[in-house]
Amino acid sequence: MTAGPNKTITPVEIGGKLVGPDQPVYVIAEIGLNHNGDVAIAKQLIDIAHEAGCDAVKFQKRTPEISTPKDMRDVMRETPWGTMTYLDYRYRVEFEEEQYTEIDNYCSKLGMHWFASPWDVPSVEFLANKFDVVTFKVASASVTDLELLTAMKNTGKPVILSTGMSTIEEIDKAVETLGTEKLVMMHATSTYPMPAHEANLRTINTLRERYGVPVGYSGHETGLQISLAAVALGAVTVERHITLDRTMWGSDHSASLEPGGLRHLVRDIRIIEEALGDGVKRVFEGEIKPKARLRRVG
Repeated sequence: MTAGPNKTITPVEIGGKLVGPDQPVYVIAEIGLNHNGDVAIAKQLIDIAHEAGCDAVKFQKRTPEISTPKDMRDVMRETPWGTMTYLDYRYRVEFEEEQYTEIDNYCSKLGMHWFASPWDVPSVEFLANKFDVVTFKVASASVTDLELLTAMKNTGKPVILSTGMSTIEEIDKAVETLGTEKLVMMHATSTYPMPAHEANLRTINTLRERYGVPVGYSGHETGLQISLAAVALGAVTVERHITLDRTMWGSDHSASLEPGGLRHLVRDIRIIEEALGDGVKRVFEGEIKPKARLRRVG
C-alpha cells in the first residue's frame, strides 16, 4: 500500500476547517481523562485551550464494562476517591450524556470543536447520534480494533488515526478498513512521557508518502521542541495533552502541557507557519537597502 511521493494530498474538512497541506495547522488540546471526572475542571481546560488559540479539545469515551480488559476489572487501585477496582475507577471518571451536553453547549458558545476517542462501538454511536461530533479520533491502542474502526467509518464522518504502538502492517489494515477519503493520520509514539530518541519524526514523511493522506503529530513528550519540529517537517495537525497542573493525580498529567506551555506552543506553531513561506526564492523588501549598500558586483 504505497501512494508514492508525487501523490497530491487532499485536505480533509473537519467541522468547516480544512486540515492538510497549505492550511493552518489544526491544533488539538487533548483533555482526555485529565478532567478527573469533574466537569468544572473540563470547562477550565476548555477555556485554557480556547484562550491559547486551539482549534479543538478532545476527550475519551468508554463504555467501561466493554472497554476495560477482563483481567483488569477487579484489580484494586488507589485513587483520590479511595481504594476501588479498576472498573469502578473507570466509571468514576467517565462522562455520560449529562456531562457531555454541558461540554457541547460550552464549546458551542466558544466556537470550539470538541470530539473524542471512542473505545468501543456503543461509544461511537453515542458520540455520533447524541452529539454529531465533527470527527472521531482513533486512539493508538485501538488501531487493531477493526470492528471499532468500521463503526467509525460507517458514520460518514472524518477520522483521525493515531499510529502509536503500531507496525506498518497493522496500520495498513486500519487504513484498508477506514479508507483514505476522509482520513487524517497522526504520527505518534505511545511512551509517557516520550524521550526524544523515540520521536522518530521522519515517520511523518513516511506515512504521507505511503498512504497519500494528511499527516499530523500527536505528542507525549515534555517540552515543545519536538512538536514544533514536527510542524517544520510538515505536520498538518498537532495534538498535545493539557492539564491544569502536571502534579495532579492521574496517568496522563505528567506528559501534559500546562496553560503557559500550551499558549507558547500555539504561538510558536503560528510563527513557524509564517516562516515556512512558499518555497519560491525571491529578494524581499527588507533586503533591498542592504543589497544596495553591501553588494559590490552585479
